[in-house]
Amino acid sequence: MLPAAPTARKKKKQPLRFTATCGFGLESLVSCEIAGFGGEAIASHPGAVSWSGSLETGYRACLWSRFASRVLLELARFDAPTTDALYAQAGSILWDDHFTWKSTFAVHTTLVNAALTHSQFASLRVKDAIVDQFRKRFGRRPDVDPLHPDLRINLHVQGTGATLALDLSGDSLHRRGYRTGSGEAPLKETLAAAIVRLSGWLDRAGDEPVLLDPMCGSGTLLIEAALMLSDSAPGLLRKAFGFMAWNRHDPQLWDRLVQEAVDRESRGMPAAWPQFIGYDADPQVVAAARKNVIAAGLREVIVIKQRQLARLESPAPRGCLLTNPPYGERLSEKEAVKYLYRCLGRIFRDQFPGWTLAFFTANPDLAEMTGMQWQERQRLFNGPIKCQLLVGQENTLREQALQRWTLAPLPADAPGEDFANRLRKNCDTLLRWAEEEQITCFRVYDADMPEYNLAVDLYEEWVHVQEYAPPATVDPARAEQRFGQALQVIRTVFDVPRGRLFIKTRKKQKGTQQYQKKPGAGTLHEVREGGGRFLVNFTDYLDTGLFLDHRLTRALLGLLAQGKTFLNLFAYTGAATVYAAMGGATATTTVDISATYLGRARANLALNGFGGPLHQTVEADCLEWLQRDRERYGVIFVDPPTFSNARHRKQIFDVQKDHAALLRLAMQRLAKGGTLIFSNNFRAFKLEESLCRDFAVREISDETIPPDFQRNRRIHRCWEFRHHQQPPITEQEAP
Repeated sequence: MLPAAPTARKKKKQPLRFTATCGFGLESLVSCEIAGFGGEAIASHPGAVSWSGSLETGYRACLWSRFASRVLLELARFDAPTTDALYAQAGSILWDDHFTWKSTFAVHTTLVNAALTHSQFASLRVKDAIVDQFRKRFGRRPDVDPLHPDLRINLHVQGTGATLALDLSGDSLHRRGYRTGSGEAPLKETLAAAIVRLSGWLDRAGDEPVLLDPMCGSGTLLIEAALMLSDSAPGLLRKAFGFMAWNRHDPQLWDRLVQEAVDRESRGMPAAWPQFIGYDADPQVVAAARKNVIAAGLREVIVIKQRQLARLESPAPRGCLLTNPPYGERLSEKEAVKYLYRCLGRIFRDQFPGWTLAFFTANPDLAEMTGMQWQERQRLFNGPIKCQLLVGQENTLREQALQRWTLAPLPADAPGEDFANRLRKNCDTLLRWAEEEQITCFRVYDADMPEYNLAVDLYEEWVHVQEYAPPATVDPARAEQRFGQALQVIRTVFDVPRGRLFIKTRKKQKGTQQYQKKPGAGTLHEVREGGGRFLVNFTDYLDTGLFLDHRLTRALLGLLAQGKTFLNLFAYTGAATVYAAMGGATATTTVDISATYLGRARANLALNGFGGPLHQTVEADCLEWLQRDRERYGVIFVDPPTFSNARHRKQIFDVQKDHAALLRLAMQRLAKGGTLIFSNNFRAFKLEESLCRDFAVREISDETIPPDFQRNRRIHRCWEFRHHQQPPITEQEAP
């Protein structure tokens, strides 16, 4: 009789080792989650959190982690100084314990200061080791599917130390399953959840019963906030995880955890939901965001609407404005984003007293344009982009009061007394008129006296002086003396410091001179007109960027544009487009040949809270563009230069010779019942008579000359164009 075999001592089951990868800056959030899942020996590393625990902790991380990107189950650790060593070590793992030859797989490698230098070759060597083992043991091999594998193998090499792990998550955990569409550069769900958590709104939701995102894009911030508030597991909507094709998958454990999550969600639904409101300027993005909300099961909770920032209003006395505005990564966009931030800060100050602003941005320096006093700053990353989450409640930027000019007396026997008297006489009338009409930018003198051949404009707190070049009959030295006297009078009468007085010499420009930049600092100043904000430059160009004589013309365009599409040709800095947008234009198109002017136009639109695809800017020659365009517009503004042979043009533009062809092309783009406003400042201009026969034309120059330009009524001429109305069809003519 054989002796009884010794009883085998049951080995204590060793805990599994896991790693959750995450975006940089989210490690502390992930660590807190892992502790809540029952993880032990938790260690945080840049972009990753590792822990020991049971399979249940790994499953819980896949189902519940809001901030982790992937959950990796460690299979082996070893030294891999060479690819041959890597092949040998990978081949020592019994891969059929994890999947069969019928499964597809892929290998992903990350190298950190590694002895191995080529991640793709390292992945290839691991793949070869797996395939060769299967072929040797079973005569068959699994296939590689780099896009949609059943199982993902992760290789991480730091120095010579290597770790092979099984990716339990499969697709990245940020893919919750509710996103059906998104706007440009969508925010990952994991980062969005972190922004919501770090904003602190979840802790203040009782006191701040509204969460509003005025630039919501795909709606991710609002969706993640609602899921967190209702205790909904972010993985519940996913149909697949990496572990589902794993040989050691425990379906009973997983089903239990899913049922637990369903029960928690049922219990966690708020009795009364806060308001979740999202706006975006892009109607297509709004449509995509609504689909995402429906897919997340939050149709009755989150409201998404198309709205420009300019139309933003507070829906309640208290709440949190949480947003991820555009970054302006391209240089051409950065200026517009800068003024979009300023607009947001102004709206927040005016419309949202008592609210909290949580502002996620890659431009913390530009974020200072909001004028906010930030109480909290969190450093985060959006992919490779360094970002900050800024949270504050107090807006320190206060609206500057309208400038009230008081005129100072001229010292006795000071030269230029006659000029001072004329300036004072003009101001007695114009300052009173400007204050009554709340006009802050206007002309107070325009060569009223031949010996003082200059123009003086007031732009809020700044004085802008343009000297007209003297005729050849005037002695240059005498003209210079007179101009010096005038400047001294202006400084004295307006009591303006040198830093707020800007001086230019204006003369007839030839060739490309009219487009050349003048020496200057390039500083843009913000001024107000007609309820809007506009950027002016007093130093770099002859014109400031805001033609003051067109003030009434712009107001007319704003009235005409309500409910219509608007086209602005030779748009310059887009001031007329801003008026049209403020007036309620459904969409605007702004065309100019100058990228510099269009950049300012976008900045002006952003400063007033307008942007997105409904407000397009087009860099093109207007005549050539009109020949290509096939859209129809309800209102068109045509304000061409008198003469242009800019380097962009293939031919010279002369408004007298070319206006008829220009206007006929523009009228082809004018919708039935629409209005075209044509203006120019060529003093000898004559409108071609055939235009008056072909179209309904009315000169409106007198109606568009503002009071501060009444003395110089030839500053511009303006016409209204419409299509002739078709006569009604009689019974005899009817088919």
